[in-house]
Amino acid sequence: MKKANLFLFIILAFTVSVPKAQTVYKEYKVGHPIFLSLPDYMSKTAGINAAAAVQYKSVVKDVYGFVIEDNKEEMGYVDMNYSNINEFYDDFIKGFTKDLEKAVVSTPLAQKKGETNFIEADLSYYDTDAKADIYYLVGIVETKTSYYKVLSWAAAENKDKFKADFQKILYSLKD
Repeated sequence: MKKANLFLFIILAFTVSVPKAQTVYKEYKVGHPIFLSLPDYMSKTAGINAAAAVQYKSVVKDVYGFVIEDNKEEMGYVDMNYSNINEFYDDFIKGFTKDLEKAVVSTPLAQKKGETNFIEADLSYYDTDAKADIYYLVGIVETKTSYYKVLSWAAAENKDKFKADFQKILYSLKD
């Protein structure tokens, strides 16, 4: 009898299957690498802009910047569809400058390098908190999957000193 019970137990153990989960999972890729070249006097940092994919600065030279990615697919989820980089730039610059005192924006310069579109513009304004004139190089980069806002700034009096470096940062962005 004990042998029969043991035999029955063994057979039941092998014939009872473990239930399988019926939920199907789909893998999503979250984010992607961004490549950006910085001058050796700048380093990656944090705390400048919480939405930024990368932030950089040099406290010694008093220059700062960051890059914000806007994924085209994700923007489409909330009906933010732009037909081209010019529309994206126009929408961004309008919102960015609306509360800036004495803001002056240059005519945007558009370029294409390979499959990547770029727009750059100079922006100067008076910062009431810092009590100083600030210079920004505002850059927009369009790749197949994303728009990037590349913002680099310094005191307006140092524009000529850092603008070329800010442009090299902008045009180095790849994803």
